[in-house]
Formats: sequence, C-alpha cells, structure tokens
Amino acid sequence: MTNNGSSRSNGHRLSGYSAWSLLRRGAVGGKWPRAWREHDLESSYDAVIIGGGVHGLATAYYLARDHGMRKVAVLDKAYIGSGGSGRNTAILRSNYLTPEGVRFYDRSVKLYEHLAADLNYNVMFSQRGHLTLAHNDASLRTMHWRTEVNKLQGVDSEVIGPDRIKDLVPYLDTSPDTRYPILGALYHPPGGIVRHDAVVWGYARGADAHGVHIHQQTEVTGIDVSHGRVTGVQTTRGRIATPVVLNATAGWATLISDMAGVSMPVQTFPLQAAVTEPVRPFLDTVVVSGTLHVYVSQTDRGELVFGASVDPFASYSMRGSLEFTEGIAGHVLELMPALHRMKLLRQWAGLCDMTPDYSPIMGPTPVEGFYVDVGWGTYGFKAGPVSGEAMAATLATGKPPEIIAAFGLDRFGDGRLVGEKGAAAVGH
Repeated sequence: MTNNGSSRSNGHRLSGYSAWSLLRRGAVGGKWPRAWREHDLESSYDAVIIGGGVHGLATAYYLARDHGMRKVAVLDKAYIGSGGSGRNTAILRSNYLTPEGVRFYDRSVKLYEHLAADLNYNVMFSQRGHLTLAHNDASLRTMHWRTEVNKLQGVDSEVIGPDRIKDLVPYLDTSPDTRYPILGALYHPPGGIVRHDAVVWGYARGADAHGVHIHQQTEVTGIDVSHGRVTGVQTTRGRIATPVVLNATAGWATLISDMAGVSMPVQTFPLQAAVTEPVRPFLDTVVVSGTLHVYVSQTDRGELVFGASVDPFASYSMRGSLEFTEGIAGHVLELMPALHRMKLLRQWAGLCDMTPDYSPIMGPTPVEGFYVDVGWGTYGFKAGPVSGEAMAATLATGKPPEIIAAFGLDRFGDGRLVGEKGAAAVGH
C-alpha cells in the first residue's frame, strides 16, 4: 500500500469496479490499485474508533461521507475483520421480537440491499429466505408472536406449516416420526446471507476514499481521561490526542471500556461454527432450529456453514472443540439425514459479548467523549450498516438518533430492558 507520510489527505479518487474496467485492465495488463492505503500514525485525530470490524469501519465511512468528519482513525490490534466480522456465519434477517429491535434490524437489511451499489463493491448479498423451525407448541406460539410484531413494523414474516416447509427445503425431515417433529416455522423471505469479508473490505475501501486512516497492528493499551472526559488513547505505536473515542470491539468490549473507567454489564462467551466440503447447491434458504441449537446455510461455492449456541462458559478462547463438532453434526443429521456422508472441512470460534437482555449497548457513557457500540452477542454482523449509520450521527452530534435511543447504557439502571432473547437464532 502507498504510504503518504505524515501529511493528511481528504481522500482519493475511488477506483471504479465494473465489467469495462475488468476488460480494460485485463487487456493492457494494468494493476488494480490497493483498496485502502497505509498511513503514518498522526499525533491527533478528531475521532478514534477502536475496532476494525464492520461496526468500526461502517461508522468511519458514514462519519466521513455523511458528516464531513475526515480526520478519523480506525485502530485494530490485528488486521481488519480479524474479530467477529470475519468469524460469523454471515446470516442477515430482521424478524426480531421487540418493536425497537425489528425497526433497527430492518433498517440494516434495507442498507444491505443497496450496499454493493453504494460502495461499488460486490458484497454478495443473497436474499434467499430464512426459516426458524418450531418443534413444540411453545416455540410455535413464539413464532406467531414474532410474526405479529414483524407485520406491525412492516417486515415480511409469516408462520408456515410442514408441507410448505418441505417445498422450500426438500431435504428436511418433516415427518411426524422424528425425535423433534417440525410443527411449523417462522418464514422470513428478506433474510439471507452475505459475504462478510466483502462487507468489511468494501467499507474499508469506502472509508479510505473519504480520507479515513485505517491503522492495523495498532493495539490500544490505555485511554486517557481528564476531568471526566476523554483526551486521548495510548497505543503500541504511540499516543493519539482525541476528544472522541468509540469502543467497537465486540468480544473485548469490557477490556476497552475498563480503560476509560466505564463498567459494562457484559460477559464474553465463545461461539463456534464449522464448514463442510462444497457440494452441488441444494439448500436455498437459511434453516434455524432453536430447540436443536443449530443453524445452517449453503454458500455460493457449495459449502454448508453451521453454527450453534454460545459455549456455556465465559472465556476468551477461540479454539474449536470436539464436543461442538459431535453435537452439531448430530443435530444437523436429525434435521437432514441425507447429509451423513458429507465431510467437515474446518471449525473455528469467535467471541460474543452478551448483555443481560440480549440487546446491544449503543451511545454515550458517563465519560464525556467516550462512546460504545458493544454488547452484540450473536447479532452483531446483521447490524453493521445501521449501527455505523447511527453511531456516525451520534459521534457527529453528541446525541443518539431515535433508532438507537432504546439501547443506551442507562437502561440497565433504569430498568428499561429490551428483551430479545426470544428472537435469538438458537437458545442461549
């Protein structure tokens, strides 16, 4: 990447990706420019965003594009997308339980629908539909509840029966003789999958084009606070003076907030996932079973991607376990017995920061100038665009917009919880 020294740039011309540019560069043998540049770490910025995942990069992008704040730094202790943004199963949906959650995630889906065009970068969003299976009467009642909440917010959701489920996913065992019979499902047509790496790279490219500095391999070691307000951050590459700091660090949320003296009601748990060998496409929708603690989708390359519930213990470990592999394989085979010959390629884990009500914590904190975008649990990647849009407005104006007003840190002290546990993809 090109190093521009210590001088600031307000951005650079974004190289357009198109069929014509592909043909032209192929014909003349021209090289594509780097998607984002490297910069020297400056001694001060108007805002510093800690965390180079989708939330941090989206915030930087909208902060520069929509609010004209270009002297912004995004810091990541490893490489961009190395945390939860690169370790999730990339499922998108908005069929949540609370009105606040439904409105919030529906805005994110709407932004994802136009994200490729906005960023001039193919994020591979495939709206193939999302099925949440119900195996007992209680689950079916919850599906009907969620459907009505969704409809009131203008979100496309409905409860369907086993026959239609079988039409959508022929390989599902919908017979009544199984251990966990499928009684129905919440069907959400706008749901689907996206290429998580492409989303991260697209936002990084867009933010860089607007003048944002992206600093990888830059770990934050401390946050300076004087007289109740932020004055700077300490990093492994030196100190940065700044009046605004955003904590967008997912699993490490409490470690960063503690540096500023802000306590967070958050616990960190590992979440494991796995992927199989590629096979001919056969699974057109995302399938979720909360009872069996499993969700599965098929990528454009043909692999099956599996996820489960978070591990039952707080930890910062990102190692896979044999217990997870055995458990998820057994549950997937209960749903689709025909997959018994497929081979598992690899498994991995990410970190989830869980709040008591399964909703995020967004907005200002008691320390002036220190903001948080944390507590996402298993929902974080779905909310990347809307979180970036809302947090950019918050950092620029100092006031959270209405769409995230319910997610403030003060709700825990005031007893205004936003309970989304009933809308979790799997049981937690």
